[in-house]
Amino acid sequence: MKIFAITIAGALAASAATPTFNKDVAPILYNNCATCHRPGEVAPFSLLSYQDAAKRAKLIATVTEARFMPPWKAQPGHGSFQNERRLTDQQIATLRDWAAGGAPEGDPAAKPVAPVFTEGWQAGQPDKVFQLAAKFSLAADGPDQYRCFVIPMNLDQDVYVKSFEFRPENRRVVHHAIVFTDPSGASHKLADASGSYPCFGGPGFAPTGILGGWAPGGVPGVQPEGMALTVHKGTDLVLQIHYHPSGKPEMDQSSLGMSFGGAPTVGRGLVLVNSRAIDIQPGDSQYVVKTGITIPQDVEVLGITPHAHYLAKDMKVDAHLPDGTVKPLIWIKDWDFNWQGQYRYAERVKLPKGTRVELEYTYDNSGKNPRNPSSPPVRVHWGEQTTDEMALAFLSVVLPSPADEAAFQRAIGVEMISEFFQSSNNMDDLPSEISPEQRARLKLAVNLFDKNHDGKLDADERKALIDFLRQRLQ
Repeated sequence: MKIFAITIAGALAASAATPTFNKDVAPILYNNCATCHRPGEVAPFSLLSYQDAAKRAKLIATVTEARFMPPWKAQPGHGSFQNERRLTDQQIATLRDWAAGGAPEGDPAAKPVAPVFTEGWQAGQPDKVFQLAAKFSLAADGPDQYRCFVIPMNLDQDVYVKSFEFRPENRRVVHHAIVFTDPSGASHKLADASGSYPCFGGPGFAPTGILGGWAPGGVPGVQPEGMALTVHKGTDLVLQIHYHPSGKPEMDQSSLGMSFGGAPTVGRGLVLVNSRAIDIQPGDSQYVVKTGITIPQDVEVLGITPHAHYLAKDMKVDAHLPDGTVKPLIWIKDWDFNWQGQYRYAERVKLPKGTRVELEYTYDNSGKNPRNPSSPPVRVHWGEQTTDEMALAFLSVVLPSPADEAAFQRAIGVEMISEFFQSSNNMDDLPSEISPEQRARLKLAVNLFDKNHDGKLDADERKALIDFLRQRLQ
């Protein structure tokens, strides 16, 4: 009898220790997963009910323990970001123990109220809505599609964007979206009669900025007071959408909503850390690209957007301050092109003049890389295509005043040219962000500073050219 009592007590203790859906698991799923895992969203199944979650308990435990889900790539301790979708170790252990214990439902009275999601515009009715000109048709099967849609704003004056919201019409197939600004009209030359064109790596031209982005679970971008984004008259929007086939033919006509406010009181700038010196031999599983750029004046960094293609696996960006301090900006140890995103800092990162922002990306071009688009592996260089690679990071920065923007971007251009000459003398390799007019002037300057007339610049000649360009900005 005593042994029986001990056995019953042990069983009751074990049962009490096993997490239940209603008390322990539902709060985790509702707060971290339901934004995507609900009817009509991009995730393949819902996790709102006990029945839906219980039959996938082992899958939930596996993907969360591997940190494959929720899809949040930035490593803790290397930048603190808004809206982080990272489960704690305790939450992961709870999901694991629940699955291992048979996924019990538990006391119905302990179940929290299921979340209610806002339908329509989450930030309220926008001042203006921009929609794709026509519905885009996506095949049932095949590879993911990356499509750029040119959306004329038809502005006759500058506007100041206070809030930005992307609204996917067909959430089953819209994986993520990024909105670029194009005041040059370059995107029109790339578009076909439908007003769109395929664009895997980037928009295919040098954008003046990134207006915003969206990924499942994302929230609308609302700018703080005095920080509205200036969009100049004549600017077009280029909406890049990543589509994922659902298994049946689909249509989509997504839209953008914007609210406008007063003129900003601070300036905004874009820093691009970029390398085109990419030459990855087939079979190389540890190819490293390093580059950087020097910040020409004091700035505060709002956010960072790292970017590469399918071969990248480890991406790290640090800021080396003039006093020797190193500030980690972001570290992604398991880059996945399908889950790229914009990372906005919880607090602005202050970088003084002379800070060196350094990028170090590692690539795997071996046959063991399941994301390698080529089988067998092939030699890979920089480029826009699926089988090419990139190594860049966009930094969105705040400047003291809007009047500082033009001079700052010119100074950043000089720093980009300086970095370019450290690795190449081939003028055809100049970054695409350098306009045709700037290229022409730079070629004349190169000829002027090529003192020995050998068709390239040595170290002393490069230094003289860069010093000259910097002096012109003062």
